[in-house]
Amino acid sequence: MNAKRLEVSRLFHRFGFGPRPGEYSQALKNGLEATRSTLLTVPANDVGAAQVIEPAISDLGQRPAPNSKEVVPFTIEVRFQSQQLILWWLDRMALSDHGLTERMTWFWHGHWATSIQKLNYPFPMFKQNRVFRTHALGNFNAMTKEMLNDGALQFWLDGQDNTAKAPNENLGRELMELFVLGVNRYTEDDVKAIARALTGYQVVRSNGIVTINPNRRDQNPVTLLGKTAVFNGDSLTDFLVSRDDCAQFIAERLWYRFISSSEDMPSNFAAKASFADRSIASAVTAMANDPVMSTARYSLVKSPVEWFIAACRALELTPSKLTTPGQLTSYLDKLSQVPFSPPNVGGWPAGEAWLSSATAQYRIAFATWLIKQSDLTVIKNLAPSARVSKSADWLGIPEWSARTQSALRASINDPAQFVLLALCSPEYIVSA
Repeated sequence: MNAKRLEVSRLFHRFGFGPRPGEYSQALKNGLEATRSTLLTVPANDVGAAQVIEPAISDLGQRPAPNSKEVVPFTIEVRFQSQQLILWWLDRMALSDHGLTERMTWFWHGHWATSIQKLNYPFPMFKQNRVFRTHALGNFNAMTKEMLNDGALQFWLDGQDNTAKAPNENLGRELMELFVLGVNRYTEDDVKAIARALTGYQVVRSNGIVTINPNRRDQNPVTLLGKTAVFNGDSLTDFLVSRDDCAQFIAERLWYRFISSSEDMPSNFAAKASFADRSIASAVTAMANDPVMSTARYSLVKSPVEWFIAACRALELTPSKLTTPGQLTSYLDKLSQVPFSPPNVGGWPAGEAWLSSATAQYRIAFATWLIKQSDLTVIKNLAPSARVSKSADWLGIPEWSARTQSALRASINDPAQFVLLALCSPEYIVSA
């Protein structure tokens, strides 16, 4: 396999959501260094993202009483705003000129996994998404402080139920295990201590506003990971994020989501050292420059949303303009990945979890639906004899296997079937 084609492909598919027509070919001409620099440098203005108008997501207030005349229109509005929120974000992913910002926003959504299914209000989820985007490539310490004051996360992990009289351990445990330090890097005594340190938070469910009620807060010192102090949210964050376990854990999560979900992270993975000052951008840049980017064995299965957005970019489709929003979310739901609805606090799975006979059938149906709504200009403009070779550049594929080439050749005179085979090929479902 050509090393340059492989690395450029990985830059597009792992640090963005795949190339648009012509981008991969141009990147190969520009060279690896120029391409890496372009894809990692956040532009002052993203023209594509600017086209996406923010949805009218608002504070819907307290849920009306059951069986009241107000409850039906309230429920309809919640459902409508939730749907608009999903379409807005999918549009940003598909239309952004700079894919890394949205890709990192997506990464952090899976990291600080929060589901609207428990919250049942779109506005706090909208606000949380802005936090992810603001800090997507910023400072992890600043992000963590803001996330402790995020109403959606607090409610999702029962932070509002954590009081001095009745400590609730959910938020504190997950803060250490899933968000900042990692598994087995704390004790059960630490869980009890951090729960006390995080008492007093209260959340307005409909808008995500967080306050601290001193009457519900434990003001006594606690001993956490060997340090005794009266912690508040900021001092607790500073203490946890400064630990070496944090640098190790975030490097591990970047490895798992961007390099390999099946092989262990090597001790010399560049992202950890570059995360010393807790700069996310530095860690991501180091990761993109690490020799592992050209190591062939580190393949990654695209998650359903990543595959869908890559297909939209290749087919020049806008998610919100597809036939019906309900059909779109139905397909994503069948593939078990709908934005704002992770299955649990651990986020979505990775790797072979996305590969099964059932998901293969759903993906074929999904791709067929998308293809019917595209004019397939890119493929139709190619001479049939050139379609197999040129389609690899169109989709950003390092190379087609002999088996896929054979299947594609059999369909070179049927553009729709050709594209279906390409989008559902192993080489497209899996980032080589």
